[in-house]
Amino acid sequence: MMKSLSTRIFIGLFAGLIFGTIVQYFLNDIGFFSGSLVELAGGAGTMFVNMIMMLVVPLVFVSIVCGVCELQDLKSFGRLGGKTFGFYIINTLVAIATALLVALLLNPGKGVDMSSTDGVVITATELPSLMALVIDIIPRNPVAAFMSGNMLQVIFMALMLGGVIKSLGEHVAGAVQGFQTANKIMMKLISVVMNLAPYGVFALMFKLGATLEAAVFMSVVEYMVLILALLLLWIFVVYPMAVGFFTPISAKTFREKTQEQVLFSLSTASSNATIPVTMRTLTDKLGVNRAVAGFGVPLGATMNMGGVAIYITIAIFFVANAFGMPITNEQLPSLLFSIFLLSVGAGGVPGGGMVMIGVLIHQMGLPIEAFAIVAALDRIIDMVLTSCNVVGDTAVLTIVDQTEKAHQVEFAKR
Repeated sequence: MMKSLSTRIFIGLFAGLIFGTIVQYFLNDIGFFSGSLVELAGGAGTMFVNMIMMLVVPLVFVSIVCGVCELQDLKSFGRLGGKTFGFYIINTLVAIATALLVALLLNPGKGVDMSSTDGVVITATELPSLMALVIDIIPRNPVAAFMSGNMLQVIFMALMLGGVIKSLGEHVAGAVQGFQTANKIMMKLISVVMNLAPYGVFALMFKLGATLEAAVFMSVVEYMVLILALLLLWIFVVYPMAVGFFTPISAKTFREKTQEQVLFSLSTASSNATIPVTMRTLTDKLGVNRAVAGFGVPLGATMNMGGVAIYITIAIFFVANAFGMPITNEQLPSLLFSIFLLSVGAGGVPGGGMVMIGVLIHQMGLPIEAFAIVAALDRIIDMVLTSCNVVGDTAVLTIVDQTEKAHQVEFAKR
């Protein structure tokens, strides 16, 4: 029986690490193994990463346009829209602030020297100022934005186009259907590429195992454990407690009602793919109004990315410290603003957090090896952070629905 993709990726990850470690400690004196084979693995891993990055820009653009078009009514951006949007923003900001505090306290990657890895050339570049980032969101040349992979500009164009298409209503029903079809095609393409993930992860981990010292790899594992611990804390403690505090639903009940959602999102690692399960969890299990769920779930799959925010924040601090370029206080404002916007841009995309980390790695002048380290462990992290994202959608919309019910009761008393 064909093993599941997740199982095969786990096998590829650990097999690559084991074989790479064998090469480093037992076959290092043989040139073919320590030279040609490691170089071949590095090339294969880089090709896999490039395939993902090749698809992500059009996938993000199409999925965001579809998300906006699927909103019931642009006018519902009134009270309901404002509350939902505001709570999503607050959720992401709290996640970033918590991850930042943990990163500053624990300094992941500190004391690890990866800058001496063979073939690594670090060319430091300063992150743009906060004002420059805001100005640069609007592209002068849409084609150039796509060609350069400027995710912030792609997000802006997608939101603008989706809003215009939605405002035209039935007159452009064909355009909506076209984007929905394109979204299905792009999701299928990313699925095809992800089927190569076991081999790509094997190659990346093989190179890491063959070139990284044991102390360095243990630091990478510690980085992964740190991220997973924060994500699990959010899923099973923070979100249930928030729901228990703001609604009549207890934290224990919320955890029970979201079990199916957590398991499904773990297997798909996609917020978009989990939308039907999230809708059913909200309406059938938690009693949330269908209008609230219908409006909030597509929006949440696009922009409510607390899990991605935690992931990106910890990961960028780790690679910056590990490659000898620690984040300075002057860089923090623009870096955090970038993390916030890139977290939104990762919505619904399998492996989206990994690509957004790649954007920041590029901005900071870190080498491709830094991205390879993130990519090698991404699949494990991505499954859990997707669960964190979708449970966050459910928690926020459950709270929003409760405020709407309270508003209706207050209105009826008048």
